[in-house]
Order: sequence, then structure tokens, then C-alpha cells
Amino acid sequence: MKVHQLEVGNMQNFTYVLEDEQTSEAVILDPSWDLDNVLGVVEKNGLKVKYVINTHHHFDHTIGNDAIAKATGAKIVQHKASTLKNDMTVSDGDTIRFGNSELAVVHTPGHSKDSICLVGDGKVFSGDTLFVGNCGRVDLPGGSARELYQSLFGVVAKLDDSLVMYPGHNYGGSPTSTIGREKKTNFVMQPRTEEEFLGFMSSD
Repeated sequence: MKVHQLEVGNMQNFTYVLEDEQTSEAVILDPSWDLDNVLGVVEKNGLKVKYVINTHHHFDHTIGNDAIAKATGAKIVQHKASTLKNDMTVSDGDTIRFGNSELAVVHTPGHSKDSICLVGDGKVFSGDTLFVGNCGRVDLPGGSARELYQSLFGVVAKLDDSLVMYPGHNYGGSPTSTIGREKKTNFVMQPRTEEEFLGFMSSD
């Protein structure tokens, strides 16, 4: 699975084009701005886009959905808790297949009710659940520090340390990391009780 990582817009968002190199089938994660650049990657590499996948419903990850779907014929995929228009919903443990590649859906609420991470081919696309050196905010509608604690320590921390992490924003010292590195260096991922984490998030 080849990853095309594009920083888009003025909020340091990442949009991803994931390419199955054996079949040229692809998916696009979180299209928002600079859609000409995103479609340029598709055209340059001769890709057939099967799905648009959103890691969560916030506008800065979804406002390009309709334009990309119209331009490519792709189906829009979101977690079942999303309130936005989509063609297909997924739940924790589901698999999204394109070409000979596949992504496992991992539900990680906290930043939003419908937040998901996607895991496949030694990679994890963490959306706004976990950034390089930080995590997503919990003060927006649907956000919950308690749910984020469970997602980070009950789910994300148990993923393979070697997974290369591709976040939803370019907020860290590098555009990618690994789960293992984040567990060692990300102050959000240091061991805390749930109550300590709630206090930590509210004082941040």
C-alpha cells in the first residue's frame, strides 16, 4: 500500500491517497481542501478511487467528500455514529478492502463519537485521535476526555509498536511517527489513571 500524504488548507490537515500498487485501486482519506492536488495524485498515478473514507465527521476532514465522490465515482464511508451523508457505514472490527489491500476499522471515540483509526500494511491512520506529540481536543460537541482515555490506553496503546502512524494534522515535529515512539515520547500517552487524565485534559 503506497501512501500519498498531502498537507492541505490552512489548518495543517492531512489528506491521504492510499494506493494499492498491484491493482491501482485507491481510497482517499479525509478530503477537505486543495482538491485539485488530491485529484492530481489520482490522475498522475492512474488510480481508480473506490472509497472516500472519513476518520470522523468534522468539516475540516469532510468538506471535500461530495466533490471527490462526484469526480471519481467513489463511495463515501464513515463510522455508523456519523451524522453526515454517506454511502456506507462501518463499525469497529470491520474491514475495508480496495484492490489487494485492506484497512481494519478501529473505533476510537473521544475527539468525536464517530472517530476511527484505520490499520493496514504496517500503518495506522489515526485521524484526530492521536497526533505526533499530542492528541485531539475533547471540547467540541461529541468530545469526551473519558472516552478518549479509553481509546488511547485501551485501544491505541495496545496496537503494534512498529505501526507507522499517519495523523490527521501536521501538528508535530514530523509528519509521521510510530505507535512505539508516541508511547515513549508523547506526553499524552504517558501512564495515568483515568481521573488523572481527565484532570490533565481539562487543565490543558
